[in-house]
Amino acid sequence: MSARRRRDAGVSLFGEPQEPARAARTARVVAGIDEAGLGPLLGPLALGFSAFRASEHALWPALESIATQIVVADSKQVFTRDARGERRLERTALSFLSLAGTLKAPTSGSELFANLPPELAAERPWQEQHWFAHLPPELPWAEDKAELAQAKLLLARALAAAEIELLEAGFRALPVSELNRSFEALQSKARTQWEKTLPILARLWQRHASEGLDLVVDRQGGRMRYKAPLELAFPRARVGICSETETLSEYLVEEPGGPRWMRVRFAVQAESLSYPVALASCIAKYVRETCMRAFNASFAALEPGLVPTAGYVTDGRRWLKDAESVLARAGLERSELVRAR
Repeated sequence: MSARRRRDAGVSLFGEPQEPARAARTARVVAGIDEAGLGPLLGPLALGFSAFRASEHALWPALESIATQIVVADSKQVFTRDARGERRLERTALSFLSLAGTLKAPTSGSELFANLPPELAAERPWQEQHWFAHLPPELPWAEDKAELAQAKLLLARALAAAEIELLEAGFRALPVSELNRSFEALQSKARTQWEKTLPILARLWQRHASEGLDLVVDRQGGRMRYKAPLELAFPRARVGICSETETLSEYLVEEPGGPRWMRVRFAVQAESLSYPVALASCIAKYVRETCMRAFNASFAALEPGLVPTAGYVTDGRRWLKDAESVLARAGLERSELVRAR
């Protein structure tokens, strides 16, 4: 049975029949978190998130009519490294970012970072990044402005027609220097990812769990058990285990005597099953690509013939070799540029 048919049949997103007691308790807000750039050697890690006042079952069919204009899927399917793929990714990310109200609609690369809520900001000002001045002076940087305006209008109309409210669409981005400090302190890439995701979890809990929150997080690595980390993250809440398998870890987090509760699922390949996760994936990828454009532009200004890099390990090593002389001239610390893990 396909994911769409499972949703329409009243089966849970992950193919398991819903238990009657849990099915009767319906969350009013659905949300998702995903990352882009966990594996590269160069460039930031970006964490995207989104939240809707809707049911998960309603999102896919309600927005299917605009799916060819605004593509929401795993960012690996939305983005290709060519002009068409860049336009498609930017149209999706900026349409939702502009309508959500989480960020003031960004009109430049610097505004994209300047408008972040304080709890999602980097440890140090983004202006300290050597490439910050080379962020695109105008957004969109790939899509046509008129096409983007039309896409935003289509999205707003589709959401209104389906009586779906876009509550959140945003990101948290971590520069290499901050990642390296965390790697050194925690001695674990997985723990760093978890610690850097926690402010997003806390934000969604504080803002939306009083309505009942159904949160899906794309799972990376081999961790299956999240009860203890959730208890540390939410010390006043009760955390119950619903399921812990190789592909799905599900928990119920409840505030004793209070209104807040959420079901949180850590799922493998969640972006193919959860609309909010798929959108989070696109937002995270767009933020990372925007940063890497600035990264490459900053070094091209110093060495015009330097071939750009996407920052992934093999090509990142090639780039570091090609850039040896310019890096020496720039005087950048390796810890500011190259990830330790």
